[in-house]
Amino acid sequence: MIVAGFGFSSAATAASLIDAYHAAAGGHPVTALATAEDKAAHPAFTDLATRLGLTVRPVSEAALEAVEPVTRSQRSLTERNTGSVAEAAALAAAGPSARLVSTRRISTDRLATCAVATGEQT
Repeated sequence: MIVAGFGFSSAATAASLIDAYHAAAGGHPVTALATAEDKAAHPAFTDLATRLGLTVRPVSEAALEAVEPVTRSQRSLTERNTGSVAEAAALAAAGPSARLVSTRRISTDRLATCAVATGEQT
């Protein structure tokens, strides 16, 4: 399984998310999208999932905090108690043996981030 994880502002648009996705996903064959539970129903995120034809894996706050992302964003640490929501969501959704294949990338408008992890979660 290859998961694209996202962190984003409530002001993010589908274009913000697509920009971050393309920056992070590169040639990786992504099979699912992930983000914090409270962001999973955001219209821009659901639009992205529909456009890409991918399932969404909401990630609990506890699961986000349980993994160790590479990036250490002070804002993310303050607001979400994790260094990168995008990296943490990707890692948590991809399973216990997950590893990052792309660290956090930021959309041009700086409203969204995306990271990609691979793992054995089904």
